[in-house]
Amino acid sequence: MKTRLLRRIGSALLAACSAAAGLTAAQDFPSRPIRMIVPYGPGGVTDITARIIAPAMSEGLGQQVIVENRAGGAAIPGFDLVAKSKPDGYTIVAATTALAAQPILFRKLPYQADKDFTPVSLVILVPTILVIHPSIPARNVKELIALAKSRPGALSYGSAGNGSDNHLTAEVFKHAARIDALHVPYKGGGAVMIDLVAGQIAFVFSPVPTAHSYVSSGRLRALAVSGSKRNAAFPDVPTVAETIPGFNVNAWLGLFGPGGTPANATDRLYAATTNALQRPEVSKRLTAMGAEVVGGTPAQMGAHLKSEMERWARLAREVKFELAD
Repeated sequence: MKTRLLRRIGSALLAACSAAAGLTAAQDFPSRPIRMIVPYGPGGVTDITARIIAPAMSEGLGQQVIVENRAGGAAIPGFDLVAKSKPDGYTIVAATTALAAQPILFRKLPYQADKDFTPVSLVILVPTILVIHPSIPARNVKELIALAKSRPGALSYGSAGNGSDNHLTAEVFKHAARIDALHVPYKGGGAVMIDLVAGQIAFVFSPVPTAHSYVSSGRLRALAVSGSKRNAAFPDVPTVAETIPGFNVNAWLGLFGPGGTPANATDRLYAATTNALQRPEVSKRLTAMGAEVVGGTPAQMGAHLKSEMERWARLAREVKFELAD
């Protein structure tokens, strides 16, 4: 009896010490650098945005936020890395619309977006802009549609990968315009823009921040923005809806940690993100690229993800997206 009692007391003390250590660790968060995974290559809107906000977040957290690109595999490897990381706040992901839309594009995924990730903050909303190579004989959406109909399947469009914002928007556009075009997926937004400028593909629905410098320098021609209203970065560029009534597709970027990330760490990360976005030098850089700064709470990010998953599921009943393994 005495031995059992001593064992119980020892176990209780050990549990208490472990709990105290865990509480101290949570209170001290962060005590080392934080990885921000970008599931795409350099040069795209996700990478650009991550590298704009990371330094300001680092100052707010007192620890460096290191941006790490994990491109390829339709962003699945990058998302999976975070989903399976230790839920301690030290690994987060810069996620896009792809996280919400992947269930309608892939038969199997190694994670569930609404269960295996902890929402941190909705960072930006950004429409995409339909840009073409200057050699394409189209000056507006109507002419591009006519060209595509005269050459079924001959025009190709690029994307940052299956399930990326530009892939999804282009598929919705194809369905609405009743045209056929060949999808060419890349490993990131930067790579797809390089080939578009080189004339290897015909058009891309590029996030406005990614396309801005190419259009401004005349290397690409902007035909329309995908949102419901014209974009401040390109006030003279019409919306797709001015040609195809009701067309409205916006991209978004938000931060997530692994499922089960403690509230203390999530709150610190959210506060650092909000403070970063409120800095004039950060918000000006983002808005100048055509993004709408949001900075939503973890609850708002979670609600947005849920509504986006429902929206793409509804859309999939109309647009027949090709399923991949």
